[in-house]
Amino acid sequence: MKKNITKYILYSFIYGFLLGIILNIFQDLNNDVFNFFVTVFDFGGNFFLSVLKMLVVPIVFASIICGLFGLKDFSSLGRISLKTITVYLITTSLAISLALLVSYFIQPGLGTEIKLQTGDFSIGEKPSVLEVLLNIIPQNPFKALVEGNMLQVIFFSILLGVGISLCGENGKPLEKFFQSLNIVNLKCLEIIMKVAPLGIFCLISKTFSSQGIEIIYELGKYFFTVAFCLVVHMFLVYGSLIKFLSKINLIFFFKQIKDAMFFAFSTSSSSATIPITLRVAKENLKIRENIASFTVPLGSTINMDGTAIMQGVATVFIANIYGISLMPSDYISVIVTATLASIGTAGVPGVGLIMLGMVLNQIGLPLEGIALIIGVDRVLDMMRTATNVSGDIAVSLFINHTEK
Repeated sequence: MKKNITKYILYSFIYGFLLGIILNIFQDLNNDVFNFFVTVFDFGGNFFLSVLKMLVVPIVFASIICGLFGLKDFSSLGRISLKTITVYLITTSLAISLALLVSYFIQPGLGTEIKLQTGDFSIGEKPSVLEVLLNIIPQNPFKALVEGNMLQVIFFSILLGVGISLCGENGKPLEKFFQSLNIVNLKCLEIIMKVAPLGIFCLISKTFSSQGIEIIYELGKYFFTVAFCLVVHMFLVYGSLIKFLSKINLIFFFKQIKDAMFFAFSTSSSSATIPITLRVAKENLKIRENIASFTVPLGSTINMDGTAIMQGVATVFIANIYGISLMPSDYISVIVTATLASIGTAGVPGVGLIMLGMVLNQIGLPLEGIALIIGVDRVLDMMRTATNVSGDIAVSLFINHTEK
């Protein structure tokens, strides 16, 4: 059944792309028909995405708590947490550094004159490290669950899971409750997976029918630079974690996680992909429950390597368009700002542009430059989300290997 689902997902992905391009090409012939199909696909895609997101918090909440029941030595929890956060921050720093290095040699946007569109880009100031740490603690855990604040949900889940485990026999009723809840959540996910091909077909068809094939070659140099950096980062940085540090064959790894990558590409949301990512990590790669249930949800929140790559390339691109020379101190500032800004950023579509606004603010580049890349950002958002999710699983695999 799982192989059939994977096959149908691939087919729906290809057919959705082809139908979307055809609709976009012939939209001028009959606008009413085009609008009808776009409306239907928009509803179908959003319906599927909403159902998928509905399970994110329950699955993360119950999975983390259940994962902690098996821990006898709770000092390992602190060790896993420290290693996971450290590795995520290192990979993000490497991602932004790679993007700036490649952009320095390719110089996207240099000597190009593009008419800038002005708009209102209101970007809040980047929070300090202390504010980020303080915001991890939920003042109202139920509000955190309702709003889907992933870092706060993780913190509360860990605290509750440890508390239940330390209660011994008195905590057994709650332990059985959350184990049952976890099983029910996974069964619900199994039901949703049966309609996943249709949902992905709608999402892909809608994206390419409204955007068209021109989004791939419009601003081609910028697009190519980002795409090239994403591929290099995935196979060089993540590949090293997988092949040399985790001792896993790269072909085997990517074959096992293709479901999660298709979902991530289709939804442009690492948070919405969490249920599938968890299933792939635990069932296909045999990553232990207590590790995967912590590293995957955390990664969907703080592991924004794909987004960091986009920020690095976009910064150089916008600077070149405006004829502004970046100093070495500006490059360092971009690396630090992008790395810190990735912590606590929601894994939802389009959030990369908000993070980019923080980076541009930091080094004094005009925010209007964001208008230049909005046209191609949708497809790049899909690509970098797939990169982020593959990174979540690669880091989880590495942490699982070190804990053996």
